[in-house]
Amino acid sequence: MAGSPSLVSRIAVTFVIFLLASFVAWRLWVYYLEAPWTRDGKIRADFISVAPDVSGLVSQVLVHENDQVKKGEILFRIDPDRFSIAILLARARVSGAMAVMDEAGRNARRYHQLMVNGDATREVARNMEARFEKSRSDYQEAMARLSIAILDQKRADVRARVNGKIANMTLEPGDYVHRGEGVLSLVDTDSLHVDGYFEETKLSRIHIGDPVEVRVMGDHRSIWGHVSGIAGGIRDRERHEKPGDPPDVNPTFSWVRLAQRIPVRVHLDKIPEGLRLVSGRTVTVIDRKKPLLGKMIP
Repeated sequence: MAGSPSLVSRIAVTFVIFLLASFVAWRLWVYYLEAPWTRDGKIRADFISVAPDVSGLVSQVLVHENDQVKKGEILFRIDPDRFSIAILLARARVSGAMAVMDEAGRNARRYHQLMVNGDATREVARNMEARFEKSRSDYQEAMARLSIAILDQKRADVRARVNGKIANMTLEPGDYVHRGEGVLSLVDTDSLHVDGYFEETKLSRIHIGDPVEVRVMGDHRSIWGHVSGIAGGIRDRERHEKPGDPPDVNPTFSWVRLAQRIPVRVHLDKIPEGLRLVSGRTVTVIDRKKPLLGKMIP
């Protein structure tokens, strides 16, 4: 009987160790297989291609690589001399078209009166009226061309469409740029967000509005946000047909099937001061709706 307390103690210790081991195993199971978190995340932003609306020689470049710019800020200027000449030419055409229209209008009114008095035929009066309508159309066309010339001169100052950061900057004064062709990129800083690629087996635990913690690789500070969207579809790599063709299904099937990763978009709500959000940086994304995870995830 003297050994009974020792036996009970050993059994109690063994039971406690069993409980602790079971708890750790359960937490590890949740951590690795069920918890909605992923290390496969990226900071994303929209890249805006900056293209001039007019062609011409670049006379002045006002920004440099990695500069932060605001919406509406002038990035570069195209030589305005050609546009000033185009405006002068358009105004001259407007003046000429106006003179022709005034003369045609007087003739139309005069021949209409002559027709009423019986001194001119109806056919002649109608011809004069048609000439007046044609001259008025020419005048309106000249006014439209003047408006286009003025707009081209205004568009010679190429401005930032969004708040952002200059990227891929190679433009120099003297370069010739073409209408509609991109010459530099602008990272839209207002569109910065995180895409977390979660295994499809964990999607049922992720919901719109869930609080999310984002940890940037190489930085101990956390970014806080919330789930703003879940992708509606991903590319099916087992099918290769073109639109309109019958399904072209891969004839082989792999018995080992890995869970596919689905993009989950995270809107950033609270960003630590001084943390550099660079599009493309790797992040860990943790759905913090479940407090069960605690601080297990590194």
